Amino acid sequence: MLSLTHFLVLGAIVFSISMAGIFINRKNVLILLMCVELMLLAVNTNFIAFSHYLGDSAGQVFVFFILTVAAAEAAIGLAILVVLFRNKRTINVEELDTLKG
Repeated sequence: MLSLTHFLVLGAIVFSISMAGIFINRKNVLILLMCVELMLLAVNTNFIAFSHYLGDSAGQVFVFFILTVAAAEAAIGLAILVVLFRNKRTINVEELDTLKG
């Protein structure tokens, strides 16, 4: 039987992996977007676990909204990435300095 602790540990591990991915790999925009999605997945796991543990469906409603925001973020982020790749021919973060003021 899985308890609340198992799900919280899983969420912490996924969140830690995504944080490590952001800090270790600062060059590839696509991997940075994937790490942000992993962070949202870890938060969703915790919301679902607490929602089930407390018997309240409010956590599941929050997960629905987070998934909506994550889908919009992924679509907009990938669209920006495609435009940047067409213009610069790279997705290296260090070479994308055109927005500097």
